Amino acid sequence: MDKSKRLFLKPKRSFRRRLPPIQSGDRIDYKNMSLISRFISEQGKILSRRVNRLTLKQQRLITIAIKQARILSSLPFLNNEKKIEKGESTARTTPTGLKTKKKLELFFN
Repeated sequence: MDKSKRLFLKPKRSFRRRLPPIQSGDRIDYKNMSLISRFISEQGKILSRRVNRLTLKQQRLITIAIKQARILSSLPFLNNEKKIEKGESTARTTPTGLKTKKKLELFFN
């Protein structure tokens, strides 16, 4: 083959066999939190089948187990923990410019 034809061919990938994400002894159940937590993103979303490398049946069972765990409050529905810095004030200002907390203190004193 000359060089011009070789440019259009894709290089061969090395095939490395990975272990399946779910072993044969693992039970897909809402109580098995160590297994379920592997298939959830940091935001709390269920990862897709392509990312998980699961079969269709396994993905369905994982989805059902995650939803059951969410309903039973074992897992949060969303994980939107925003870190609040200590320097920030949580009191809102009113159109007059006074903070509502100060305004209430003036009203009740």
